[in-house]
Amino acid sequence: MIKVVIAEDHLSFIEGIMLYFEFNDEIKIVDSAENGQDLLNILSKKQVDVIVTDIRMPLVDGIEATEIIRQKFPKIKVIAFTTFDEPKAVFKMFQVGAMGYLLKNSSLEFLKKAILTVYGGDTFYDPNLSFENISDTHKKEKGILTKRQKQILELIRQRKTNNEIAEILHIHKDTVATHRKNMIKKLNLSGANALLTYALNMRHDYK
Repeated sequence: MIKVVIAEDHLSFIEGIMLYFEFNDEIKIVDSAENGQDLLNILSKKQVDVIVTDIRMPLVDGIEATEIIRQKFPKIKVIAFTTFDEPKAVFKMFQVGAMGYLLKNSSLEFLKKAILTVYGGDTFYDPNLSFENISDTHKKEKGILTKRQKQILELIRQRKTNNEIAEILHIHKDTVATHRKNMIKKLNLSGANALLTYALNMRHDYK
Protein backbone atom coordinates (compact mmCIF):
# COMPACT_ATOMS: atom_id res chain seq x y z
CA MET A 1 0.00 0.00 0.00
CA ILE A 2 1.39 3.38 -1.04
CA LYS A 3 1.07 5.88 1.83
CA VAL A 4 0.31 9.42 0.61
CA VAL A 5 0.06 12.83 2.28
CA ILE A 6 -1.74 15.74 0.59
CA ALA A 7 -0.57 19.30 1.25
CA GLU A 8 -3.22 21.78 0.12
CA ASP A 9 -4.80 24.83 1.77
CA HIS A 10 -8.29 24.22 0.36
CA LEU A 11 -10.04 21.67 2.57
CA SER A 12 -12.77 20.89 0.04
CA PHE A 13 -10.10 19.89 -2.46
CA ILE A 14 -8.48 17.55 0.08
CA GLU A 15 -11.84 16.02 0.93
CA GLY A 16 -12.49 15.24 -2.74
CA ILE A 17 -9.13 13.49 -3.11
CA MET A 18 -9.57 11.47 0.11
CA LEU A 19 -13.04 10.40 -0.98
CA TYR A 20 -11.72 9.26 -4.38
CA PHE A 21 -9.04 7.06 -2.79
CA GLU A 22 -11.14 5.84 0.15
CA PHE A 23 -11.55 2.31 -1.19
CA ASN A 24 -8.44 2.11 -3.37
CA ASP A 25 -6.42 -1.07 -2.88
CA GLU A 26 -3.07 0.48 -3.91
CA ILE A 27 -3.07 3.99 -2.48
CA LYS A 28 -3.98 5.23 1.00
CA ILE A 29 -4.19 8.92 1.99
CA VAL A 30 -2.73 8.77 5.50
CA ASP A 31 -2.89 12.49 6.33
CA SER A 32 -3.24 16.03 4.99
CA ALA A 33 -1.67 19.40 5.68
CA GLU A 34 -2.89 22.96 5.09
CA ASN A 35 0.61 24.43 4.80
CA GLY A 36 4.21 23.42 4.29
CA GLN A 37 5.11 23.60 7.98
CA ASP A 38 2.32 21.18 8.93
CA LEU A 39 3.50 18.89 6.13
CA LEU A 40 7.03 18.77 7.55
CA ASN A 41 5.64 18.08 11.04
CA ILE A 42 3.62 15.13 9.70
CA LEU A 43 6.68 13.62 8.05
CA SER A 44 8.57 13.62 11.34
CA LYS A 45 5.88 11.39 12.85
CA LYS A 46 4.54 9.17 10.05
CA GLN A 47 5.92 6.84 7.42
CA VAL A 48 5.09 8.31 4.01
CA ASP A 49 5.91 7.16 0.47
CA VAL A 50 4.54 9.97 -1.72
CA ILE A 51 3.62 13.61 -1.11
CA VAL A 52 1.24 15.57 -3.31
CA THR A 53 1.79 19.24 -2.58
CA ASP A 54 0.49 22.56 -3.79
CA ILE A 55 3.16 25.14 -4.67
CA ARG A 56 1.51 28.25 -3.20
CA MET A 57 0.93 27.58 0.52
CA PRO A 58 1.15 29.61 3.76
CA LEU A 59 4.19 29.56 6.10
CA VAL A 60 6.34 27.27 3.96
CA ASP A 61 5.53 27.01 0.24
CA GLY A 62 5.70 23.83 -1.81
CA ILE A 63 9.08 24.62 -3.34
CA GLU A 64 10.79 25.20 0.00
CA ALA A 65 9.03 22.21 1.57
CA THR A 66 10.10 19.95 -1.29
CA GLU A 67 13.72 21.04 -0.96
CA ILE A 68 13.68 20.25 2.77
CA ILE A 69 11.92 16.92 2.21
CA ARG A 70 14.41 15.78 -0.42
CA GLN A 71 17.25 16.54 2.00
CA LYS A 72 15.75 15.02 5.16
CA PHE A 73 13.58 12.27 3.65
CA PRO A 74 15.25 11.34 0.34
CA LYS A 75 13.14 8.19 -0.14
CA ILE A 76 9.89 10.16 -0.23
CA LYS A 77 8.66 11.04 -3.73
CA VAL A 78 7.09 14.46 -4.34
CA ILE A 79 4.41 15.46 -6.83
CA ALA A 80 3.62 19.14 -7.41
CA PHE A 81 -0.14 19.70 -7.64
CA THR A 82 -1.13 23.20 -8.64
CA THR A 83 -3.31 25.49 -10.73
CA PHE A 84 -0.22 27.18 -12.18
CA ASP A 85 0.95 26.16 -15.65
CA GLU A 86 4.07 28.33 -15.36
CA PRO A 87 7.36 27.10 -16.86
CA LYS A 88 9.43 28.69 -14.09
CA ALA A 89 7.32 27.07 -11.37
CA VAL A 90 7.50 23.67 -13.08
CA PHE A 91 11.25 23.87 -13.53
CA LYS A 92 11.87 25.11 -9.99
CA MET A 93 9.92 22.20 -8.51
CA PHE A 94 11.98 19.74 -10.51
CA GLN A 95 15.15 21.58 -9.54
CA VAL A 96 14.47 20.94 -5.87
CA GLY A 97 13.64 17.28 -6.46
CA ALA A 98 9.95 16.83 -7.36
CA MET A 99 9.32 13.82 -9.60
CA GLY A 100 5.86 14.74 -10.79
CA TYR A 101 3.88 17.81 -11.82
CA LEU A 102 0.12 17.78 -12.15
CA LEU A 103 -2.37 20.56 -12.84
CA LYS A 104 -5.41 20.68 -10.58
CA ASN A 105 -7.81 20.75 -13.50
CA SER A 106 -6.63 17.24 -14.44
CA SER A 107 -8.75 14.25 -13.51
CA LEU A 108 -8.16 12.35 -10.27
CA GLU A 109 -7.39 9.35 -12.47
CA PHE A 110 -4.30 11.27 -13.62
CA LEU A 111 -3.41 11.87 -9.96
CA LYS A 112 -3.62 8.14 -9.32
CA LYS A 113 -1.41 7.46 -12.33
CA ALA A 114 1.08 10.10 -11.16
CA ILE A 115 1.32 8.56 -7.68
CA LEU A 116 1.87 5.07 -9.06
CA THR A 117 4.45 6.35 -11.54
CA VAL A 118 6.65 8.32 -9.13
CA TYR A 119 6.38 5.61 -6.48
CA GLY A 120 7.84 3.25 -9.08
CA GLY A 121 10.80 5.60 -9.55
CA ASP A 122 9.81 7.37 -12.78
CA THR A 123 8.84 10.98 -13.42
CA PHE A 124 5.31 12.05 -14.35
CA TYR A 125 4.33 15.18 -16.27
CA ASP A 126 0.82 16.47 -16.78
CA PRO A 127 0.03 15.97 -20.48
CA ASN A 128 -1.26 19.56 -20.64
CA LEU A 129 2.13 21.06 -19.74
CA SER A 130 4.05 22.80 -22.52
CA PHE A 131 7.63 21.54 -22.46
CA GLU A 132 8.59 23.85 -25.32
CA ASN A 133 7.91 26.80 -23.03
CA ILE A 134 9.89 25.20 -20.24
CA SER A 135 12.84 24.65 -22.55
CA ASP A 136 12.70 28.20 -23.90
CA THR A 137 12.68 29.56 -20.37
CA HIS A 138 15.91 27.75 -19.56
CA LYS A 139 18.05 28.14 -22.68
CA LYS A 140 20.65 29.87 -20.55
CA GLU A 141 21.11 26.75 -18.41
CA LYS A 142 21.46 24.61 -21.51
CA GLY A 143 24.19 26.79 -22.96
CA ILE A 144 26.51 26.64 -19.95
CA LEU A 145 27.07 22.89 -20.18
CA THR A 146 30.13 21.67 -22.06
CA LYS A 147 29.91 19.10 -24.84
CA ARG A 148 31.23 16.39 -22.50
CA GLN A 149 28.72 17.32 -19.81
CA LYS A 150 25.87 17.10 -22.32
CA GLN A 151 27.10 13.62 -23.29
CA ILE A 152 27.13 12.59 -19.64
CA LEU A 153 23.70 14.13 -19.07
CA GLU A 154 22.27 12.09 -21.95
CA LEU A 155 23.70 8.90 -20.43
CA ILE A 156 22.26 9.89 -17.04
CA ARG A 157 18.90 10.22 -18.77
CA GLN A 158 19.39 6.61 -19.90
CA ARG A 159 19.91 5.75 -16.20
CA LYS A 160 23.55 4.72 -16.66
CA THR A 161 25.74 4.46 -13.56
CA ASN A 162 29.03 6.35 -13.16
CA ASN A 163 30.97 3.17 -13.98
CA GLU A 164 28.89 2.57 -17.11
CA ILE A 165 29.27 6.19 -18.25
CA ALA A 166 33.03 6.01 -17.69
CA GLU A 167 33.26 2.85 -19.78
CA ILE A 168 31.15 4.24 -22.62
CA LEU A 169 33.07 7.55 -22.81
CA HIS A 170 36.48 5.98 -22.05
CA ILE A 171 37.11 8.22 -19.05
CA HIS A 172 37.74 7.53 -15.36
CA LYS A 173 34.70 7.12 -13.09
CA ASP A 174 36.08 9.88 -10.83
CA THR A 175 35.98 12.22 -13.82
CA VAL A 176 32.31 11.38 -14.28
CA ALA A 177 31.65 12.11 -10.60
CA THR A 178 33.41 15.48 -10.94
CA HIS A 179 31.33 16.38 -13.99
CA ARG A 180 28.18 15.46 -12.06
CA LYS A 181 29.12 17.80 -9.21
CA ASN A 182 29.97 20.61 -11.61
CA MET A 183 26.69 20.21 -13.50
CA ILE A 184 24.69 20.26 -10.28
CA LYS A 185 26.44 23.49 -9.31
CA LYS A 186 26.09 25.08 -12.76
CA LEU A 187 22.41 24.28 -13.01
CA ASN A 188 21.70 25.18 -9.39
CA LEU A 189 20.16 21.76 -8.70
CA SER A 190 19.63 19.94 -5.43
CA GLY A 191 18.34 16.53 -4.41
CA ALA A 192 19.49 12.94 -4.89
CA ASN A 193 17.94 12.54 -8.36
CA ALA A 194 18.28 16.17 -9.49
CA LEU A 195 20.40 15.49 -12.58
CA LEU A 196 18.20 12.60 -13.70
CA THR A 197 15.09 14.72 -13.28
CA TYR A 198 16.70 17.59 -15.20
CA ALA A 199 17.83 15.23 -17.99
CA LEU A 200 14.34 13.74 -18.35
CA ASN A 201 12.67 17.15 -18.27
CA MET A 202 15.04 18.85 -20.72
CA ARG A 203 15.90 15.92 -22.99
CA HIS A 204 14.85 17.75 -26.18
CA ASP A 205 16.84 20.86 -25.35
CA TYR A 206 20.35 19.98 -24.17
CA LYS A 207 21.46 17.63 -26.97
